[in-house]
Amino acid sequence: MQFKQIVGQDAIKQRLVTSVKENRVSHAQLFLGPGGSGSLPLAVAYAQYLSCEAKLANDSCGECSSCRKYQKLMHPDLHFSYPFFAKHKEDTAITFIEQWRDAFLANPYLSLDAWRGYLDAENKQANINIAECHQIIKKLSFKPFESPYKILILWLPEYLDKSGNALLKIIEEPQPNTLFILVAQNQDQILNTILSRTQLIKIPPLEFEDIKNHLITHHNQTVDAATEIAYLAEGSLTEALNMLQYDNKGYHEQFVQWLRLCFGNKGLDVMSFVDGAAKMGRENQKNFLRYGINFLRECCLLLSGAGSLVHLPAHELETAQKMANVMIVEEAEAIVAELEKAHYHVERNGNPKILFLDVSLQIIKILSFKIIRQGRSQYMPN
Repeated sequence: MQFKQIVGQDAIKQRLVTSVKENRVSHAQLFLGPGGSGSLPLAVAYAQYLSCEAKLANDSCGECSSCRKYQKLMHPDLHFSYPFFAKHKEDTAITFIEQWRDAFLANPYLSLDAWRGYLDAENKQANINIAECHQIIKKLSFKPFESPYKILILWLPEYLDKSGNALLKIIEEPQPNTLFILVAQNQDQILNTILSRTQLIKIPPLEFEDIKNHLITHHNQTVDAATEIAYLAEGSLTEALNMLQYDNKGYHEQFVQWLRLCFGNKGLDVMSFVDGAAKMGRENQKNFLRYGINFLRECCLLLSGAGSLVHLPAHELETAQKMANVMIVEEAEAIVAELEKAHYHVERNGNPKILFLDVSLQIIKILSFKIIRQGRSQYMPN
């Protein structure tokens, strides 16, 4: 993995390269970023750059013996640890290394859900067990074989339970030229004893334009399609790539038409919409609801006088401005709350016909009858 293969994150890339050039490589680093931001591929590209035998100005060469082994994730001084679904107490990450290589090479912007698909997860909970901790200690007790550094990339240390304390000594006092890179998404779920022993590197969500341009350049998306997907992805390339698998066109027109039907209290037409929405498929239903949530949040910005912060394509912005003339902030926020509840229940396999009918009725009450629910009570806005 080379830095140039990673979408966006130019400032982080430069920071990592500079740390190597200035010989300021900390032995334990925590790459903390939301899912889809590129934390994991950045960690692998950083490790490859450290081990490259012919470093370029801002990247690894991609051609030396070390880089070729890294590209297959088969370098003897590169080790991985990650959550897995153990069938036996002696199972470790090595048990699943072939599946891990397949998963990462297929999509470096890997999510835990996608990783589950490569394993026989059944109903087991993912974790990094004590056997894996002991295996890490064993692997890192040896000197590097070929490279200046022996590197361990530990993906999702949030799944280390108390057994992770077994790693404290080797993290704090590792063998010379041993490097730990922890790749995490939620700082609050990491053991404090481990967190305090690492140098924190925050990875921000991807920029809208970076995702949009990547979809146009590498996935043959039209400008309009890439714009809508990037908008829905909210800084996550993982989410954007997932959306490519589904029919994500027409959400804007479909959503606005839904609001118009509810505003006009057109019962038969609303029922026709509900029947159609129930047949969209779970992922399309989630994406449709997510679009509605994001669109109405942009409307809230317009209604609050923060139009400069709105990020909508021109034709969608025109619609939002028209809606701002007939809707108040409280109504938009109330509809967002209903859509968020529906999204939650769709994720958990709720009956889509019942869900969309209920949301439609709630939107009718909000837009047509001007009744907004607050907790268990209802009130009429002024």
